[in-house]
Amino acid sequence: MSSDHILKIESLSAGYGDLEMLHNINMILRRKEKVALVGPNGAGKSTLINTIGGLIKPKKGRIIFLGKDITTLDPHERANLGIAIVPEGGRIFPRLTVYENLIMSAKKKNEEYFKEIFDLFPKLRERMNQLAGTLSGGEQRMLAIARALVQKPKLLIIDELSLGLGPKIVSEIYKALNNIWETSDLTILVSEQYVTKALEFSDRAYVIENGSVVLEGFSKELIKDPRIIKAYLGV
Repeated sequence: MSSDHILKIESLSAGYGDLEMLHNINMILRRKEKVALVGPNGAGKSTLINTIGGLIKPKKGRIIFLGKDITTLDPHERANLGIAIVPEGGRIFPRLTVYENLIMSAKKKNEEYFKEIFDLFPKLRERMNQLAGTLSGGEQRMLAIARALVQKPKLLIIDELSLGLGPKIVSEIYKALNNIWETSDLTILVSEQYVTKALEFSDRAYVIENGSVVLEGFSKELIKDPRIIKAYLGV
């Protein structure tokens, strides 16, 4: 495997029980790259992310991370290698404060370690001592992403980033992600139904429909592709 590949998915098929949801998926993520995974609701985006994370075992194919075959590893083992996933809807502890949520996830516990996160998401600093369950939907999504970032991952995967959020908060989150990407070696994979925003943010994109990759390429080219415009951009 080329040394610039952080994640490689080879001929992957997966699903639930006898129901196959993903069919022969091939995908590559390179180091320090922003990649979008776009497609309609029910296309298989979350199934693919859950398979990368180890929650779903593939029926066939392989998942290679940093040159290591992780196809059979448990979720916590993949996390220890540097994969952090923010699932659809986030993953927070509603009865803990914002700060306590971060402490639960962080590899280090000192104040300096959290400064970068609070600089990225100033609203979380303002609500540091507030119970996470009382935050707005957008703030909860920020906290879920922050909890992933304090693990210092090599690969950050966010499922359905903008789901249920207003355009302003979505723009804030994408701006924060771009800022952390510019100042780190982080690779980011974002799953989205909000295709325009995802393509504007990413370097490359994969379009998934009915469990198969139907299109891939550079995002700046895909955003002008007639097939994308007709299917997803409402033109």
